[in-house]
Amino acid sequence: MKFTRRPDLDPQTRIQIVKLAWLHQGVYGKMTEIAKAYHISRTFLYQLLFMANLQLEILFSDDKRLVQSTQPHVAQLVVLLRLEGRCSIASISAILKHLHYQPNSVGFLSEQLQSYGRSLPSTLSMTSQKFVFYLSDEIFAIQAPILVTIDAQSTTILKIELASDRSAQTWQAHFEALDNHLFCCLGMASDRGVGLVAGYQAALETALWVCDYFHEFQGLFNLLHQLEKKAYSAIVKEDEAAHKWDNAKSEATFVKRLHQYEQAHQACEQAMTLYDELDILLSLLRETLQLCSPFGRLRTVDGVRSELTPLLEMLAALNCAAMAKLIKPIRGHIDDLLVPFGQVEAIHAHLLEVVPQDAVDFLVLAWHHDHFSHASRAKQKHYHQHERQEWLAFAEGLLGDKFEEFKALVFEKLDSIVRASSLVEMVNSLIRPYLNSCKGQITQETLNLIMFYHNHHRYKSGKRKGKAPMELLTGETLEAEWVELLLQQVEQKSQANRDVSQASRPSLALISTLQPYPAPPSTSLGRPGVELPGAPEAPQEHSEAKAA
Repeated sequence: MKFTRRPDLDPQTRIQIVKLAWLHQGVYGKMTEIAKAYHISRTFLYQLLFMANLQLEILFSDDKRLVQSTQPHVAQLVVLLRLEGRCSIASISAILKHLHYQPNSVGFLSEQLQSYGRSLPSTLSMTSQKFVFYLSDEIFAIQAPILVTIDAQSTTILKIELASDRSAQTWQAHFEALDNHLFCCLGMASDRGVGLVAGYQAALETALWVCDYFHEFQGLFNLLHQLEKKAYSAIVKEDEAAHKWDNAKSEATFVKRLHQYEQAHQACEQAMTLYDELDILLSLLRETLQLCSPFGRLRTVDGVRSELTPLLEMLAALNCAAMAKLIKPIRGHIDDLLVPFGQVEAIHAHLLEVVPQDAVDFLVLAWHHDHFSHASRAKQKHYHQHERQEWLAFAEGLLGDKFEEFKALVFEKLDSIVRASSLVEMVNSLIRPYLNSCKGQITQETLNLIMFYHNHHRYKSGKRKGKAPMELLTGETLEAEWVELLLQQVEQKSQANRDVSQASRPSLALISTLQPYPAPPSTSLGRPGVELPGAPEAPQEHSEAKAA
């Protein structure tokens, strides 16, 4: 028989109910008194007794496979499979069944993981004020948006929530909650989501906002990819026309095929020329938007504007119908594109106060190649690593004993400049497999688990290798692995809940002083199978108690 689970009856309360029922088995009227004291049905009470007997039999059984379910590593296995292995709950259930672990039902595992998630917060808390740069984005679970904000430097998830909408009011409450948890915002990088930007500006009126370069120029690079495909298609058509021309048998066919080949050749030349021109201009655009010039000089707002404006004019002049539509919004957002270079100017002025100009240029070039070495592959990675070491050697020759101090200063300042929110896409890619495994039916509790896992697991590669996001954010080393920390926090939360509920729980002494309850009427107050007040007739209770 199924019951509607009442959330106010926590596990400790249920244990107390079973203890009372166990002690008063066979005593007329006591089952009714216990049921009324806790506002449950007697059917549910007898089911609790049955389950208690079953669990005791398992506990004292000689079958070691049944005893395995009490081992603490089973809880770790479930959490590891769900978060580290990204297994669906159905797959975890199948694995536990194969290993003969009990209980292993999908419903039990789902409820257990949900209870873990309820013990975790959706917003990170700090003990003192922490200055961070936000990266925010939205990801959708069917129709419900998931709002995510991370720290740009440590990649720590600061807040993740399953929201009803993505309006400005919802985002404003999102950022205000972060402010209440002692996060001080230095700025935010994001796409141009209407609700996201409006909510951020409403919550933090004077804070800096940086437009995401990836989203700003994505249309141009998508167009480049399309033109590349068209150029290759035109090459194939030209080659086919050449073969047909070569195989012509009659003079009339020869002239006709020659004309077709000339048309295909002309179309091919135009397609390749257009692709090459756009490719060159986008390469120049990438170079213009780099923080430093090829000579190591940090760029200025006016300098970038003077280079960017003619580039956009040349892009608009290309013989491509789709170009005008793509260039128009970029021209309108040019001031937003130059915001990071205002930060560069301020940083450059600060560095020149303490570091010689030549040394600053060398260290900037070293940082530039170090930055690219992490995202490059094989041959390019070795090139950037070699260049970084060369420029660092030049800087060390100029700075002597102060080299390490100034190098750390320059690298820290330049790393603080944010021009894109692409790191938040990493979190989106982390959430996506869980959305797929549950067909989009994700809960806030699951998001809490994902947030805890991401913040406390250590990176296995990249420049953050061996460090967890929480370690990078706080500067403190974690005492244990993430799965151990998770179970510890769940246990602490459960203990706190038990302490809170202890005062309001009916005591054993109170139940024992209850007088025998008169026989109730023949009809029950509650529906069968629902934990509501009401009980069957007294004679039925007496006979069921004896049977129990």
